[in-house]
Amino acid sequence: MAYLPRFAVTPFACIFAICAPGLISGQIRYSIPEEMEQGAFVGNIAVDLGLSVRQLSARKFRLSSDDGGRCMKISLDNGIMSIRERIDRERICGQNDQCTIRFEIILENPLEVYDGDMEILDVNDNSPTFPQSSIALQISEASVSGVRFRLQGADDPDIGTNTVAAYTISSNEYFSLVTQKSEDGIIIAELLLEKSLDREMQSSFQLMLTAFDGGTPQRSATTQVLITVFDQNDNPPVFDHDIYRSSVSENASRGTLVLNVQANDLDEGMNEELTYRFNDVALRGVQHVFSLDPRTGEILVKGPLDFEEVNTYSLDIQAQDHGSPAMTGHSKILIKVIDVNDNAPEIKVTSASNKIQENTPPGSFICLINVMDRDSGPNGQVRCEIQKNVPFRLQRISNHYKLVTSETLDREAISEYNIVISAWDLGSPSLTSNKTIHIAISDVNDNAPQFAESSYNVYVMENNAPGVSIFTVTATDHDLDQNSYLSYYFLDNHIQNMPVSTYLSINSMNGTIYALRSFDYEELKNFQIHVQARDAGVPPLSSSVTVNVIILDQNDNVPVIFSPSEQSEWAAVDTVPRSAGQGYLVSKIMATDADSGQNSRLFYQIVRSTEPGLYNIGQHSGEVRTARNIFQSDNALQTLVILVKDNGQPSLSSTVTINIRVLGNNTEGISESSTLVKNPEYFSDPNVYLIVIFSCTSVIFLLIIILLIGIKCKQNRNIIQEYNSPSYCYNHGVSHGTFNGRPAMEDTLCYPGTGREVRGAELNQYSVCLSPESAKSDFLFLKPRDAPTSQAQS
Repeated sequence: MAYLPRFAVTPFACIFAICAPGLISGQIRYSIPEEMEQGAFVGNIAVDLGLSVRQLSARKFRLSSDDGGRCMKISLDNGIMSIRERIDRERICGQNDQCTIRFEIILENPLEVYDGDMEILDVNDNSPTFPQSSIALQISEASVSGVRFRLQGADDPDIGTNTVAAYTISSNEYFSLVTQKSEDGIIIAELLLEKSLDREMQSSFQLMLTAFDGGTPQRSATTQVLITVFDQNDNPPVFDHDIYRSSVSENASRGTLVLNVQANDLDEGMNEELTYRFNDVALRGVQHVFSLDPRTGEILVKGPLDFEEVNTYSLDIQAQDHGSPAMTGHSKILIKVIDVNDNAPEIKVTSASNKIQENTPPGSFICLINVMDRDSGPNGQVRCEIQKNVPFRLQRISNHYKLVTSETLDREAISEYNIVISAWDLGSPSLTSNKTIHIAISDVNDNAPQFAESSYNVYVMENNAPGVSIFTVTATDHDLDQNSYLSYYFLDNHIQNMPVSTYLSINSMNGTIYALRSFDYEELKNFQIHVQARDAGVPPLSSSVTVNVIILDQNDNVPVIFSPSEQSEWAAVDTVPRSAGQGYLVSKIMATDADSGQNSRLFYQIVRSTEPGLYNIGQHSGEVRTARNIFQSDNALQTLVILVKDNGQPSLSSTVTINIRVLGNNTEGISESSTLVKNPEYFSDPNVYLIVIFSCTSVIFLLIIILLIGIKCKQNRNIIQEYNSPSYCYNHGVSHGTFNGRPAMEDTLCYPGTGREVRGAELNQYSVCLSPESAKSDFLFLKPRDAPTSQAQS
């Protein structure tokens, strides 16, 4: 520690804690003498407040106040308050009895505020001084004993016991010194005439006046008192009052009358004419504030008054006559400055945080607001509030206000606030002040990405080139910075039991989806994938969307003709009897197209014909029919070239050639049919399958018939005995016509004993020998549809 050598410094602290939610407020008071050296110890704040030294830095322990910050400093290492620079009490507080420097101690996390006062104690560091090196007095020789002459006193900037406390004058037989204390505590020195003067014996005196202060060590100052003895003007001026009291408003304009002093002199003529003036010592403090009319004694306002700087003026005034020697009278003037509401409230914001997170809960501390008014009384009482339409509110804590959040914040709705703090005093008229605090809301990751649609339909034409972009999914995130940076991914999807990555890829930065292979509508018509958008916040948020990929058909498949098949010569041959009339169904073209829609819609037309105009084809059915009767002049073997085309753009087509043989009679048909059967090239695979199936069916049916006949013959043996009676043999054969494009063989129906033959009309032949009566009764289900009833009965 560093102290002035002659002073022992004993700091003391009285802490009065007023607790409130979220803030601790209290009062700390120290007393130190002035003129302490830089770095001198004031007090241990940490010990006085019961704080841990290790927490000071973490809790942002600091000293706040303009005056305290200039004069004092606090070490974060040990919590000790020390002197920053040498303190001169007279420079800071002048002649005021109390000299206090206010400061604030602020800690955060949690917030604690302590108001502090440091009282500056006066030390006797100033010696008394006289305004002049000598005091001149002119005393008439006619003055009687006991007359007092006021001496101009010394000035000492110190206060209390350290100011001027006593006067002494050099010893002589004519004069002595009388002192008295005025109401304001000033020592007044007066020269007392002990015995009458005789100018002829001694016309002048030189006395030494000494002023002492009451400090330790004691300081002093001296001046000469030069007394000239005259034998005239022996009555000094006398004021009406020893002390004049007045008041003036601090906003009084220049020239305002404050007071009119009046003195009287019992002398006559020039000896009673008076001149008023301020004492030279008092003049130094008031010459820019008040003016004195030397003739009338009117005291006027000369300059601006400020109650907050000086609220009381103490002036020494003197009245001097014009006699020779001149005599002077003295009086005291006390002027009180009346406070007016001329200072608007001052708003100070400490611990301000200009950025808070949007998920800050209601009631969170934002900043501390200190509102003060330099006026006094109601003029210095202040109220404070903020606007109503913001999610913040003020909490009053002692002489401070705490700004806290009042509701949940949402940066996406409002990203920043300008909080206007309004303060007004209770004066009349009231004065107001405003201060704006800018608060920015920082983003947190509280918004998941959002897609514009819940699902997307993407249409892709088949046969697309691999690697092309087919669609772009885009999501938005209302957060900021990395919380809004989105990445896109496929969720765990499969397409036809294959991972989606074998079909598609996605750009994770912009959501563009690429096809990795060429799609075929005929293999895959549509599929569904799920795309997820995930932001880069902590923790990340995501959302997904369904993308329906629909493959569009392209006319890339030619019509396929499956009947008649051109794999063999036989399969492309049809027969038609020459007797066929107009509209006779010759053949039917059957085709299919693997495409869909209009691309699979087929049209049939004849593009070449041996006999133009003889045949036509259904445009949509593919049925080939005769357009007219067949003439004898028409060729027996005719060729048709039929075009089958789809409705795509461009249209695709296939052709088939069919041979049509015109049959003139049965022999021709049988011969031709035999020729065709012998030629294995006319058989196609479908026809072979049909013949095999039909043959097997016929054999099974024949076996069943034989079995039934055997059973019947066993039950009716008389039928065998009557075998020589008229009976018939029914021969069921193939009639004239076509079967799978081949001419059928003609069979006969014979009746034993009659020699009659009838041609049948069925494909297969069955022979049964039985009596007509049994046939009629037991085997009617075998009766041919086309056999005449009369012949069956015969």
